[in-house]
Amino acid sequence: MWFANFFIAGSMTMVIPFLSLYIESMGNFSDSYVQTWSGLTFAITFVTAFIFSPIWGRFGDKHGRKPILIVSAIGIGISVFLMGFATTVWQLFLLRLFMGIVTGFIPMSQAFISTQTSKEVAGKVLGTLQTGNITGALMGPMLGGILADTFGFAGTFKWVALTVFISAILVAFGIKEIKVKLSNDARDYKSYSSKEVLLYILRSPVLLVVLLLSTLVQIAHFSIQPILSLFVAEIHGPESLAFFAGLAFSAAGLGNLLMSRRWGKYGDKFGHTKILIILLFVAGIVYLPGAFVTNIWQLIVLRFLLGVSIGGIVPVRMAYIRTAAPLSMQGEVIGYNTSLRFLGNIIGPALGGFLVAINGFSTVFFVTSLLLILSGVLMLVTWYKFEYLAEQEQSFPTRSRHSH
Repeated sequence: MWFANFFIAGSMTMVIPFLSLYIESMGNFSDSYVQTWSGLTFAITFVTAFIFSPIWGRFGDKHGRKPILIVSAIGIGISVFLMGFATTVWQLFLLRLFMGIVTGFIPMSQAFISTQTSKEVAGKVLGTLQTGNITGALMGPMLGGILADTFGFAGTFKWVALTVFISAILVAFGIKEIKVKLSNDARDYKSYSSKEVLLYILRSPVLLVVLLLSTLVQIAHFSIQPILSLFVAEIHGPESLAFFAGLAFSAAGLGNLLMSRRWGKYGDKFGHTKILIILLFVAGIVYLPGAFVTNIWQLIVLRFLLGVSIGGIVPVRMAYIRTAAPLSMQGEVIGYNTSLRFLGNIIGPALGGFLVAINGFSTVFFVTSLLLILSGVLMLVTWYKFEYLAEQEQSFPTRSRHSH
């Protein structure tokens, strides 16, 4: 699964850096047309993924996750392959839309691994899986650039499709889905309707907040993504811009890579919610100095520290879901978690662009920092009220994890 995630994440990010250039090559368009359609073709994948994630999750809970992983990889592979033959912006847009319908590979693989893992080591195992995803996402843009220079844009899509098909083969022949008996709790093997799953989430305040954080953290993380290269240009100038923008992007990924497994492990040991609260506050504090940087190296160091803190948020959150939701509804709950993440992916870039247009780059750093700190406060208050006090009331802590 680590290698499959590596290939999928790499292929998803390979084409992102030159999506706008590909659109530009399709005709004689104005700058504003290219920018608008780049934004729309980029976002439409997340919009359809936002709608379909819980549906796939539910399907996985009922019929097993391996078939869905294979369908997802083949679907992504076909849509990317056909993008290499697109001659109009509309064709590209519709293919990206279709890609969103089948794009839940990575979250589905997290649900798959999560249901095959015992609660005690869920954080560490999911943290390890996350490193495959990050390594792919880190190397993707760089390899995409090299392929585009060598084979042209259309050729790159075909090469990328090949790596996605490799993931499908890895899952089809390298993975066996085992019905593991991970608990003796009857609720873990009961069948739930969609309404029951939603009610379960709404009646578990800590779980609800953990899911909502998915949106807030992605908004914070993505608000700077699309404009980062413009910010690098402002503080560094045009010299080797692509290289330094790539470096600033990758610094966060490197911090993420070094720490995600370790944070997962700490979550298993000290409690996932406690580690989550710490990470949110640290990420909020690290974001703030970005508003005052004057050279590229300061930015790279801050991005690295941001990666270190944000790196633990995904595996720790997933491990918490693993401990808080019954096994037979894991896929659907993770589906909602994914939907909320995609929602953040849609809102974040729009918010970042809007803030820069109004008041310059520093505003993005202030707002993002505030958003992360407020997320930390929200998590802290919910944890204190519904988990910590419940633990104090009951002398034996195991029951309190599930108390409402």
